[in-house]
Amino acid sequence: MRYAIQVQYIGKNYAGSQIQFRNGKEIETPTIQGELEKAISTLIFGDTENNNRRFKTVFSGRTDRGVNSIGQTVHFDTDKPIVASKFVYQLNEILPKDISVSNLRLVDDGFHAQKSAKCRFYRYVFINRKCKNAFDGDLMRIKFDINIERMQKALNYLLGEHDFSSFKSSGTLNPSTVCFIKKAECKKDGDKVIIDIKGNRFLYNMVRTITGTLLEIEGHNLPAEHMKQVLNACDRRKAGQTVSPYGLTLIEVTY
Repeated sequence: MRYAIQVQYIGKNYAGSQIQFRNGKEIETPTIQGELEKAISTLIFGDTENNNRRFKTVFSGRTDRGVNSIGQTVHFDTDKPIVASKFVYQLNEILPKDISVSNLRLVDDGFHAQKSAKCRFYRYVFINRKCKNAFDGDLMRIKFDINIERMQKALNYLLGEHDFSSFKSSGTLNPSTVCFIKKAECKKDGDKVIIDIKGNRFLYNMVRTITGTLLEIEGHNLPAEHMKQVLNACDRRKAGQTVSPYGLTLIEVTY
């Protein structure tokens, strides 16, 4: 039987969502996947001493160190029937306080958390204010004034299907650089700037580099058309910096 769950986490204390490997061996560093698999194994097997019996999970996609999620989808297989409400409650009692799960459901054996996904929704939030505030947390703070209308115009150039090589970091494993962006919007909520981007897939650090390019446009008072020039160049050197992971959240994965 195959089950799917939604996973919420604060990524600050983890080396990303996925278990890390070096030379074929698992690296001893905390990850969301590692904590989740240990917790599921504890419930199913009663212990996690034998790693050969540890449950294997499949995530909808990778998130980096510091990136949060409220809608990460994960699937796993087991031949033991699960009572959803009881399992979710017990799992949340075992998991660290910065990881939680919800919405466990039985899915078809053909369901795949990553390959079956049709759309992913990311949100980046930063502070637009000259002075710091004790409650800003880890969010990036931009001191210069932001022109939301210009930012939106720049984001509009990303809509549709394009080669996003300019926004791809060197760590991208998948050679395909073509993505379809169905939504790219920004708005201001008080001192916060919110950037929402939905697409069928995303390259490594793509949302953070798009945000960095927007800030380059704003910081240097460039025309919104600069985003189109960067996109068409298919050259990472033309884009802005990859901004801090703090403030980036995977909101939803749809199937």
